[in-house]
Amino acid sequence: PYAIGSAEGGHDAVHPELGTLEDFRRLVRACADLGLEVALDFAIQCAPDHPWLAQHPEWFKRRPDGSIQYAENPPKKYEDIVNPDLYGPDNERLWKALRDVVLFWVAQGVRIFRVDNPHTKPFPFWEWLIREVQSIDPDVIFLSEAFTRPKMMKALAKLGFNQSYTYFTWRTSKEELQAYVSEITGYPEREYFRPNFFVNTPDILPLHLQSGEPWIFKARVALAATLSGNYGIYNGFELLEHEPIPGKEEYLNSEKYELKVRDWNQPGNIKTYVGGLNRMRRNNAALLQSKNLRFAQVDDTEVIGFVKESASGDNAVAVAVALTPAGPREFWFHFGDIEIGPSTERGRVKFIENLVSGERHVLEWGGVRLRIDQQQDPALLFRCFT
Repeated sequence: PYAIGSAEGGHDAVHPELGTLEDFRRLVRACADLGLEVALDFAIQCAPDHPWLAQHPEWFKRRPDGSIQYAENPPKKYEDIVNPDLYGPDNERLWKALRDVVLFWVAQGVRIFRVDNPHTKPFPFWEWLIREVQSIDPDVIFLSEAFTRPKMMKALAKLGFNQSYTYFTWRTSKEELQAYVSEITGYPEREYFRPNFFVNTPDILPLHLQSGEPWIFKARVALAATLSGNYGIYNGFELLEHEPIPGKEEYLNSEKYELKVRDWNQPGNIKTYVGGLNRMRRNNAALLQSKNLRFAQVDDTEVIGFVKESASGDNAVAVAVALTPAGPREFWFHFGDIEIGPSTERGRVKFIENLVSGERHVLEWGGVRLRIDQQQDPALLFRCFT
C-alpha cells in the first residue's frame, strides 16, 4: 500500500478499501471538532499501475533496455516502486502536477504534510514547491522525513521545511542525548532547524524498544515529549508493539504491507501515560518549544536532567528521566546557576512542584534529592518557582 496509485487513481484519490473522498472530508471535520488535525504523507513515487505511467510516460526515467527504473534509497531498493524524474524532459509540467496534488489536499482541509525522503529529490524543487503552496496558504506545514547526513538535513530546513526528523531515535545514552540536543538547540541551528522527535516510525523499530518492556516505552516518549517542542509516535507504540523482523530495526507485521485494526484498550497499553504527557505539555508553555533548554547536574550517569523555560519566562519545568531499567534510582538534581523568570524578575529556583502528584520539594544547597522507580514512572516533571 505504500506504493502510491492503482487503476482507481493516483495521488489525489482515496483507495476504495479506505472509503471515499467524502469519507475523508468527514474525518477531517471530526478531527477538527476534537481539536486535532489530519496530516498526510507526501511521497513522490508511484506504483507500476499509477495512472501517470500511462498518461505521462515521459515523466519516468528508463534504463537503456526501455524498462522503467525502480526506486532506490541506498542501501534500500524498492523494486515495486518507480520514481518520477524531476529533472526529466517534461519537468515543468511534472512539478506543477505535484504542486497541484498538495493544493488538492489543502483544499480538503489538510495543513500538515510529512514529506517522504526529500533529500533524494532536487533541492530547487522543494524550495519552489514550498514557496508556491505557502503563498496560497501560509499555515501549511512541511515535515522533512530525511534520515541522512546532518548537513543535508540542515540544508532542507534552510530552504523551507518547517520541521525535521532527527537522530533522536538512535540517541539513547546520557552523553549522546546531551550532545545531540545541545547541537540542534544551539546557535545557529536554533534559528532555522525545528526538530520533531519521533520515538518510532513506519520503517523503524529501534533496538531499545524490541524488548517490549513498558518502562522503556514510557521513558522514550517522555524524553521525546519534553526535550523537543514537537514529537511524534507511530501507530502501535502506545500498545507496546515490538515484534521485529529478526536482526533488523523493522516491524515484522508492518502497516506498509497490510491494513491493521487494533484494540486500543488491550491490556498493558500506555495510552493514559501518553495522554498525561500531552496534558502537561498543553499546560506548560516551556515544553512546547525547543530553544530554552539547559541541562542540570545529576549525580547519576543513568539519569538525565534538564530545565526548560517558556519564551516569556513565566513558565519553567524541570525534568528527570531514567535511562536504564536497573533501579530504583536515587540522585541529586542540582540546578546550579540556572535562573528562571521574566527578564525583569530573573531568579534562582527555590522550590519545585511535581506536575503529577502536586508534591513540593524545597531546594537545599541549590538542588534536591529525588527518586525514580522506573517500573512505576521513569520520568519526573516539576514546575519550577523562584
